This record gives sequence, structure tokens and C-alpha cells, in this order.
Amino acid sequence: MVRILRFLLLPATVSVLAAGCSTDELSLETMHTGKNAPGMVRASRNMLSPVYAPLAEHLVSELNLREKEGIGIDLGSGPGTLIVELCERTKLHWINADINPDFFPHFFEQAGNRGFGGRVSAMFADAQALPFHDDYADVVVSRGSFPFWEDKTRGFREIYRVLKPGGVAYIGRGFSENLPVKTARAIRAKQGKMMKYDRAEKVEELRQIMNTLGIKTFRIHRPAPAGSEDVNYGVWIEFYKSES
Repeated sequence: MVRILRFLLLPATVSVLAAGCSTDELSLETMHTGKNAPGMVRASRNMLSPVYAPLAEHLVSELNLREKEGIGIDLGSGPGTLIVELCERTKLHWINADINPDFFPHFFEQAGNRGFGGRVSAMFADAQALPFHDDYADVVVSRGSFPFWEDKTRGFREIYRVLKPGGVAYIGRGFSENLPVKTARAIRAKQGKMMKYDRAEKVEELRQIMNTLGIKTFRIHRPAPAGSEDVNYGVWIEFYKSES
């Protein structure tokens, strides 16, 4: 039985923040402090709204989640729009694990409006000290959060810790490969220079983290659909927890 953790809030005194995902268009200061929940909610409804359904469909297909049961965590889910789309496509119970509890009322409202109120929970969570016991989750996903973890190695170690043996994580930033190029280009045009970074450098950073943690089973994805040469689709890493 999955316990519903509605509005279970811990003291917000952590010094390392896991800013809510889906915040690409907001200022770096806002993302690091997690202050602007209304702005992030607006972004999830407007500029970034086309991102979530394709990403959810990609995750379900890539990770074979459609018939899977158990617990999924979206780390840094913020408004929780990705979770709602994942509820539409899976049987998992999904937890919005975010540093900013101001998101949770909106999250529960939209989940309830879509008929998924009984399949979601929320937990105040610092990515570098996750409030879940070992071997807890079947799946952990995150979009747009990990660039803002102060200690990325520690964050990935925590994800690996809370995964069940055989569990999978899919962590990254940007878009899924099935997002239409025209849509991705329009979003990037609105975001301006903020999302410009060296993808090869980020790939190497993720590879080094996996090596440091001794995680052997992983794949790094650099989505590049046809015609997207001028669009940064981001970087993602998929890794599995050993069953031994």
C-alpha cells in the first residue's frame, strides 16, 4: 500500500536546492532559490506545455512502463505536469519530490482534475538527501533539475540508493526526440541564450559521475531528430540499479 504523502513538509532549511523542473525560461537565481512557483506554473501551462506529453510518451516507451506497477518519483517535478501525463500512460503511483512545497496545491489540483488524485503524492525533497528509504522506487525521472544540484555526484548517488534493484532512472534536460522540431525551435527562440551550453561537456560530466559511482549499466542520450541541427534538444542519462 502506497501512503499518500499530501503536504508532508519538512523544514525548508537545506542549503542545497533541487529546483523544480520545467523552469528553463526563468532566471538562474529563481531556479536556485525555488522562489517563483507561480512563474513556473505559468511556464508549464504556456511555453513549455507542448513538452510534457511527448516526453511522457517517450519515457513510457523507452523504459517499458505502460504495464509496470509500483512507485515512480519525478525529482524536481515542480508543477507536476509531467507526472500527470505519466499517470495517463502508466499504472504507477507517482511522487512529486520537490524542494518547493508551494507547487503542491497546484499539482494536486491538476492531478485531481484529470482523475488521478488517488495516484499521486508529494514530498519535500532535496535531491542530495532524498527522504526515501533504500530500494524504494521502481522508476525515478527528472527533467531540468539536475543542472542546478550543487553536488551532482551526491544527487545521482541518492537516486541510485532509492531505486529498487533492477529499477531505472532517466534524468536530463531539454526535450525528448519525439518532440516536433518546429515546436522545439520555437521554445528555444523564446528562451534565448540561457539554454546555450556545450552538450559534449555535459555528456562527459555525466559519464564521469557514473564512473565515480561505479554504475556500469547506463546510456547517455543526445536527442537529434532529423532537421534539428540548429536546435539543442538537451542531454539525458538512463541508468539501472544492479539486481545483484
